[in-house]
Amino acid sequence: MPLAAQITPHLPFLRRFARALTGSQGEGDGWVEAALKDVIDNPMRFPSHLAPKVGLFRVFAELWNGQRERSSGAPGSTVADRQLKNLTPLPRQAFLLSSVEGFSHPDVAAILGVPQELVADLLMAANQEIALQMSTDVLVIEDEQLIAFDLEHIVQELGHRLVGIARTFAEATELAAAKRPGLILADIQLADGSSGIDAVNAILRTVSVPVIFITAFPILLLTGKGPEPTFLIAKPFEPAAVKAAVSQALFFDRKAVSNGA
Repeated sequence: MPLAAQITPHLPFLRRFARALTGSQGEGDGWVEAALKDVIDNPMRFPSHLAPKVGLFRVFAELWNGQRERSSGAPGSTVADRQLKNLTPLPRQAFLLSSVEGFSHPDVAAILGVPQELVADLLMAANQEIALQMSTDVLVIEDEQLIAFDLEHIVQELGHRLVGIARTFAEATELAAAKRPGLILADIQLADGSSGIDAVNAILRTVSVPVIFITAFPILLLTGKGPEPTFLIAKPFEPAAVKAAVSQALFFDRKAVSNGA
């Protein structure tokens, strides 16, 4: 199959990545056009040992990282655009490639031309930089004390402030009304048999706030029968996974929506 036919289906995703990277669709498209010109002018240099999508992003990344100082760097129009511009270059690219474009760590390494073991460090650096930009108040809804303490430590390690730990529906809704948190970490089965899902839905009726569900029963939310949460972590969890989800939730300011199960 001709190279052009192999890479064409992936151009919309590259345009999305370039727009997020530069903060401007026009500027991003300019970089995409430059990458395509490079592929057309130098087809033998295309990394054919990689999958076409990975190879296309690799060509773009090599061009961007070699010449980005020429970019105007005009900030984008959204809060996320401006936040993204403040991240250092490689962590910013790794964050977008992994969190937005869904590339695996090996693919991110291949695109950026870095050792695979460095990708986790780049993503952690991005998470830390995002946390510093977006420090907020966090409500934890969790009835297991040790897990709640672990989440408290993770939250504080990222530079956020814990406003309370709720063990029941009533405690959760009361704390949310009193403290107005900027992020919620929620279990779905609470101490008195009440539902963390119901608590979150009640809170979301009065305030728009990103939510991360952390549960040993993810199947209760992943039913396919209705809206599902944007951020869902299964227990037992790795602290790094929680940190990444916190950064993504705050960065994109998306509200988790449950199915009311």
